[in-house]
Parts: sequence; structure tokens; C-alpha cells
Amino acid sequence: MVRRVSDTGDGQRRSTIREVADRAGVSIATVSRIMSGDYPASPATRKRVMRAVEELDYVANAHARALAGTSAKSIAIVLNSVVSPHYAHVAQGVEAQTAAEGRLCLIGTTGGDPERELAMVKFMREQHTEAVILVGNVVADEKYHRRMGRYAHALAAVGSRLVLCGRPPLGPDVPAVVVEYDNAGGAFAATSHLLSAGHERVLCLGSRPGYTTADGRVAGYRQALAAHRVPHDPALEVEGKMEWHEGYRMMKERLATGAHDFTAVFALNDLVAGGAVRALAEAGLRVPDDVSIVGFDDLQPSLDLDLTTVHMSHEEIGRTAVRLALEHGVRGGTPPHVVLGTHLVIRSSVRPRSAS
Repeated sequence: MVRRVSDTGDGQRRSTIREVADRAGVSIATVSRIMSGDYPASPATRKRVMRAVEELDYVANAHARALAGTSAKSIAIVLNSVVSPHYAHVAQGVEAQTAAEGRLCLIGTTGGDPERELAMVKFMREQHTEAVILVGNVVADEKYHRRMGRYAHALAAVGSRLVLCGRPPLGPDVPAVVVEYDNAGGAFAATSHLLSAGHERVLCLGSRPGYTTADGRVAGYRQALAAHRVPHDPALEVEGKMEWHEGYRMMKERLATGAHDFTAVFALNDLVAGGAVRALAEAGLRVPDDVSIVGFDDLQPSLDLDLTTVHMSHEEIGRTAVRLALEHGVRGGTPPHVVLGTHLVIRSSVRPRSAS
């Protein structure tokens, strides 16, 4: 018989669910239901299935240990999208730490829809997850605070925890764990690097008033201007989403107006920077000879462009979210609030203004 295996992604191979079913002498559906933890199978059937799982190493060891009980402990992550590099790396960090803790990871996406987020949190609560980790840039208005408060209290009532990952805290009365980045500090460092190189007209691409991540980074940009005694010009802040095509659009439209009144760009993330670089190239402008540029994230686009950028440990924020959620579940008390640091990575996309 040919053994059917699948690639685990780390160079190792493991069996499929069909082979487990064949080894145990049951259907694939029976294997799936038994592994879900709540299927009323006979002890003998369950024993055969779990023996096959162990012998064939069907799942990673940490997951197998979680599945060996009557129910699997789990952590849920709910995010806007799994396509964005930022979200993908955060999700990978959550999944890796969840596996290391002997839990399963459930993933749901919302597309940025608050109602879908609400439905997803309700669903995860029904699955008895130990924690629900919400990731993503949001408009933190009064309605958002009320909704998050309901999420947090509803989860706490059933012994679960709400974790806000990359989102601001909700106040001392809301039982939510918070882990976020120092967005303002990173933006301050990025803008200061450009100002120290002699660039006083720094275009800021990606402003979205009301959105927490963008607001933090714009605040850092403005703080750097003030620290270097450079007047703040609101006309240099361009609104747009943190996406590649938006960076391209913002720069294309700026250049089309003839307003090339800047010598440097602070892009609110690397995707925006990548789109802006393409638009500059199409206009015959070179980076850094004609325009210097700094991004934020330190993901793949920055490596492709040799872009100076702000580094964030995307996977680490996911890992930290899981650790804090589980530790708080054991210790109780005031939910922790952790701010992870950032640092500037110097590459070749910035040139001193005084250079000829």
C-alpha cells in the first residue's frame, strides 16, 4: 500500500486523515468527529482512532496531546485578513505559540466588518476557546468601546479572555488583555532620521484620521517635526489606506498636481512605500537620489526595495498575546497591558539632503 503523507512545512512528512481512518478501521468522518472531542464514540473505537493518530504521527505532538483528552483546548484569533503580510505574520506567531502551549488555533477573518467581528467573537465563545485575540487597525470611537466592553465581559463570564492585539486599551473596568506596538515611537524615529539628513519637507503617506494605528504613527511624525523645530504643514499629510495600490495612488496624484514640494517621504507602512516608489519611478524620479523614503513594518517589501524602515516583531506580538492570555487565566487580577518596542533598520533609501 502507498502511504499517503502531507508536508508539514518544516521538511518533515506526516500521514493524512484517510490513512488514520484506514488504520483504525473507521470512516474519515468518524476520525474527524472523535478528534473534535465531543463525539459519543465507544471507548474501543476512540482507542483505535487515537492509537492510529499516535502511531502515524497524524498531527504535531503538541496538538496530539491536546486532542487526547475529552475536548481540545483552543485559542482563537480574529483579524481583518490573512492576505496582508502584517496579519499573516501575527497569525503565524499566534499559531506557533498556541501549538507550543498544547492548544489548537482557530482563525477567523472579518474584512474589517464590525458586525462580522461580533458574530465571530460570539462563535468563538460558543467553541469554549480560552481566549479570543482580536487583531487589526480600528476606529476607536464610543461605539467601538461599548462593543469591546460587551465582548470582554461576555467572554470573562464563561472563563475566557479577550485579547486586544495591536489595539489600544479600553480602560481599567474592561477585562481585556492588551499587547500593542509603540507606533508613535517608531514613527518618531523614522521621521527624525529623515530630518537629521536635512529633509525638512517630509511627505507623510497613509494618514487615516480616527484609525488607531495610523493616528499613532502620524502623531510620532508630528512629534519629530516639533522636536526638530520644523513647522508642521498639514498639506504634507496625505490620506489613504495602508495598501500598495493606495501608496501608488497617493504618490501618483500628488505628482500629477505638480506639487513636488517634498524631498523625502515617510510611508506609514512598507506596502505604501512600495506603491509610492513605483509611482516615483514612473515619473522618472529615483530613490534615494531624487527622493528619500522610509517605511514602517520591516516586511518583505522593505527587503526588495532595500528600504530603511521601522522594525516590528510581528510574530512576537502574536506569541506574546497567547502567553499573556494564558498567564492571566491562571493568575487573574488586573489584565496586563504590554507595549512592544520598535527600532529603525537603516538601508539605502535615504540620502542626505546636502549631498550633491
